[in-house]
Amino acid sequence: MRTPSIQRTSLCSLVATAALLAGCAAPVKTDYTAFRAAKPASILVLPPVNESPEVNATFSMLAQATYPLAEGGYYVMPVTLVNETFHQNGLTVATDMHQVPVAKLKEIFGADAALYMKITRYGSTYTVLSSAAVVSAEARLVDLSTGTLLWSGRASASSDENNNNSGGGLAGLLVAAIVKQIMNSVTDASHNVAGVTSARLLSSGTPNGLLYGPRSPLYGKDNTN
Repeated sequence: MRTPSIQRTSLCSLVATAALLAGCAAPVKTDYTAFRAAKPASILVLPPVNESPEVNATFSMLAQATYPLAEGGYYVMPVTLVNETFHQNGLTVATDMHQVPVAKLKEIFGADAALYMKITRYGSTYTVLSSAAVVSAEARLVDLSTGTLLWSGRASASSDENNNNSGGGLAGLLVAAIVKQIMNSVTDASHNVAGVTSARLLSSGTPNGLLYGPRSPLYGKDNTN
């Protein structure tokens, strides 16, 4: 007759343990020790490796990656110059560019650090009642003098964020989904979303984001504690 009591005790213990573990979980904080020691002032942005089926993803993301870096206080090597230099050396594929030794990149470009990006998702996703352009990417900042990883991060954005589909009923949702599918295909909505992803990924001063560069008035004042 004591079995139910034992079961209740075991269940309560499991619940208490789960609550304790949840309460102890804390947000992961980025270690900026190497970043602060390296003090990079100039960044070489390598063309992103594209893991999506969309051929335009690399150039779309690359075209919008330099702005948040420059806004954050860094000198960014001109994208056109970088691409032309790689092409003159027989490198036309992003994956091959990412394999160049850091010492060689330092010798050729003279930048303090290199930004390696990878696009994990780019393009429209479709469901019965919705269509959205989604872009997800990862990035690593590497010291070109030592090969040390200074920072890494990831971000994602969608054209369907904060979208309100509460009105119009089922028929209205179907019509809206069809219209969005057509618009996303015709206008390449992913390009604008890639800009949002780039800003979220590469802006300085954000939680676990890049530190401010020496050209920023906020240099050295990052709130990362």
